[in-house]
Amino acid sequence: MKMNNFCRSPLSLSSSLSLSLSLLAVACADDGGAGATESTTDTSVATTSSTMGSTSGASMTTAMMTSGSESDGVTTSASAATTDPSTTSASDPSTSTDPTDTDPTTDTDPTTDTDPTTDTTGVEPCAEGTVICEGDVKKTCDGMGGFSEELTCDDVCDPQLGCVLCIPGSGKCEGDGLAKICDDMGAGYIDEVCNPVQGVICDPDAGKCAGACAPNNLGTSYIGCDYYPTVTPNVVGNEFPFAVVVSNTGAESAHITITRGPNPVKEADVPAQSVLVIDLPWVNELKGGGASKVVIDGAYRLQSTQPITLYQYNPLDYQKGNSFSYTNDASLMVPVNAWTGDYWVAIRNTLNGLPGVYAVVASQDGTTVKVTPSATGKIVNAGGGIAANGTGQVTLSEGDVLMVLSGAGGGGPDVSDLTGTHVEADKPVQVISAHQCTYVPWNVTACDHLEESNFPYETLAKEYLVTTPLVKALNQNPSLKARMVRVIATEDATTISYDPPQAGAPTALAKAGDYFEIAATDKDFKVTANYKIVVSEYMQGQQAGGNAGDPAMTIAVPIEQYRLDYLFHAPTNYESSFVNITAPMAAKVNVDGAPIPALAAIGGTGFGVARVQLSNAGDGSHKIVGDLPFGVQVYGYGQYTSYWYPGGLDLKLIPQ
Repeated sequence: MKMNNFCRSPLSLSSSLSLSLSLLAVACADDGGAGATESTTDTSVATTSSTMGSTSGASMTTAMMTSGSESDGVTTSASAATTDPSTTSASDPSTSTDPTDTDPTTDTDPTTDTDPTTDTTGVEPCAEGTVICEGDVKKTCDGMGGFSEELTCDDVCDPQLGCVLCIPGSGKCEGDGLAKICDDMGAGYIDEVCNPVQGVICDPDAGKCAGACAPNNLGTSYIGCDYYPTVTPNVVGNEFPFAVVVSNTGAESAHITITRGPNPVKEADVPAQSVLVIDLPWVNELKGGGASKVVIDGAYRLQSTQPITLYQYNPLDYQKGNSFSYTNDASLMVPVNAWTGDYWVAIRNTLNGLPGVYAVVASQDGTTVKVTPSATGKIVNAGGGIAANGTGQVTLSEGDVLMVLSGAGGGGPDVSDLTGTHVEADKPVQVISAHQCTYVPWNVTACDHLEESNFPYETLAKEYLVTTPLVKALNQNPSLKARMVRVIATEDATTISYDPPQAGAPTALAKAGDYFEIAATDKDFKVTANYKIVVSEYMQGQQAGGNAGDPAMTIAVPIEQYRLDYLFHAPTNYESSFVNITAPMAAKVNVDGAPIPALAAIGGTGFGVARVQLSNAGDGSHKIVGDLPFGVQVYGYGQYTSYWYPGGLDLKLIPQ
């Protein structure tokens, strides 16, 4: 099942209606004027012309509506484009401009213009069945210049749907906090809450929510106003705090409100173009392992009065005094406005009794979640409505968290691995995948926490660029650090290719939810599939080489979701942090105002990669801009720890 709730512009139909009525009025007025002139010489002709003028005006409007695309609505048909003055009926003496024309017999024959079926304007009759609205009157064209039906609507007439309760996309306010928006069929209204915590109220003139964070003003990207930070299992001590980092991408200060269920947690202001770190208490029911469970109000809710970017760090600090956390990762958070109800999980297998995990969070009461395990995801610590074989259906309320943990099925690869599990919901949800502490590869120390927000199925694609991270700072003899790459199928019979070719890399996946991995590679390449796929990458443990860094996880960003600018955060207390930039070879990209090094070409893709070390000075805020869309991955190293996440992306609908 592929769920899609992307809607057309709410203004398109009402705009078409206004335009149609305007054109109809103009057309009728012009023809009526001609009829008035004719009445000075022939009453019967005037009556006929006036009738035809009305019909021609309606026909012209319909021709304009039907001859172009729905999106422009004003393309005129060729027959209505020009009126030749030489074709004006000779029976009208007002049309003669030659002073030598004095023969009254040439202009007084009442038989010259009496056929009511003759369309003297040259406009084609509207097609049979076409609907025209004149106010609240629905008229159906008969294809011969007249109408087969005229019906007065009880409520309103829509030029595409006929008589309806309301014009699709139109709205009305019920107080400051609720807008009622007409649905796509004009059959009723959908409630749209105007949230004052996000600085949004209902505009009575527009009948819709208004403000920087109003639903109509937010696109689908990593930038939003409503987020649900969620703790995932980690073995780290509580002295290292769970934290979120707010990056204000706008020109105005953002007021931040954090709650958990009905309880207020924190409030803060984040100035424009700046970053704020906010420590949050651990949610111990989610931080530990054990059985799968539903934790009521387990997620935090973070709301902003301006669009922001949000990251969560589990935990934030790599070092506090003489203590080291050793088990860190970070995740780019997906805002509620980009959630859907369809996800494919990417994570790792149970190892040494420590589970892989996925967490599902609801933003609406009464959200029904169904999970279908992959071939490797059928060993689960049962609980919370999820069976031991990984199947289940659970109903969540706003802020609730369904935490599913893989069971103990052995320590080797591909055993008890939730990767490829399909999560579906009847309302939009968030899915974060994680691991309490794992090795990469499975037999190389040391273990580290993993986590990353999963991207909705609707935003996935068939092409991804994947690049190897660096290790250590540039002045510390850097080298490329090998990583593992996983490719996960969302459809049966998925085939894979690579540019440049990768020797020995798998090229096929038989079933949706199946995955393969390239165990260790330090190459940059493009992955291309015949269907949508998920691509995840895992940094190898420190003992696999590099003298820094341990397992960390990222989700690859589809090339189609690249952007022109990013504002992101990199912690300043790691030994070194980097950003990998994948961009077209002709692109000009600046990091914090400085041009990036020359791009190294990636096969024959037309793209290249640059690796830039980030300064630990300042607050960790960094800005990257380019003249062509490009992708960003951010990562950092400490001794036996690391973090890795996408620096940002669009989350547009990508058709299969």
